[in-house]
Amino acid sequence: MYIDTISSAHNPKIKDLLLLQEKSRERRARGLFVVEGRREISNCIEGGFPPETVFFCPGLICEEEVLALAGSSQGTSPVFFALGRNVYEKVACRNTTEGVVAIFKGKSLELKDIALGSKAPLVLVLEAVEKPGNLGAVLRTADAAGVDAVIICDPLTDLYNPNIIRASIGGIFTGQVVACSSEDALMWLKSNGFSIFTAQLQDSTLYYDTDMTGPTAIVFGTESLGLSSFWRLASNARIRIPMLGKLDSLNVSVSAAILCFEAVRQRQIKKTAR
Repeated sequence: MYIDTISSAHNPKIKDLLLLQEKSRERRARGLFVVEGRREISNCIEGGFPPETVFFCPGLICEEEVLALAGSSQGTSPVFFALGRNVYEKVACRNTTEGVVAIFKGKSLELKDIALGSKAPLVLVLEAVEKPGNLGAVLRTADAAGVDAVIICDPLTDLYNPNIIRASIGGIFTGQVVACSSEDALMWLKSNGFSIFTAQLQDSTLYYDTDMTGPTAIVFGTESLGLSSFWRLASNARIRIPMLGKLDSLNVSVSAAILCFEAVRQRQIKKTAR
């Protein structure tokens, strides 16, 4: 397999890579995105995304490792470029870098494509979450809790934002993640028999007093504004996490973890009781 070498940060291939890293509009227009790190690239390939171009620094990762990593993608023939250390430092976003960055072809999952693998699926709905780091952390939690799907309504950032990929440790690729409007999400949830629980402080009951053992969708809003009236009115129950200190809210990723694993706990108890 031929491997070319790039020794200048002014090389057009490097400029193109940086453009994809930095510009959401460029990623959307070309259907491409950038992934950095061995584990993230591995998760991306296992999720069925084909790598198009692989950049690596021989001083940080050996050629055999790179070929084995990219070789796990069946039916594709990515182009490989070996970068000088100074060039790689130009494109690496992380301080503790792992020596490999790749460009992937994106793909879109729609609501109709979601496979619900159980009689009591668990779905997270995020309304207009604006911080990529928070979204990435929620996706990491969703993977850990075995959530069936994450629906991102009216997103304020594209799903392949490098900060989302890093914060999720590639969790964006390990589960079913769909971006759509709130109206379409609500219609899909109702047609599939979900109980809709909105996480909010106002007019709500404690989360552990709510039955989450059936088909469950937990809806979260932004930390600054909370949920819109659209979801508040659509909910079957409004649930809250008790706040015992002086502050009135948690980071959305922390809230998602608490509520997701409460659903897991209730389901385990129900399963054991059978």
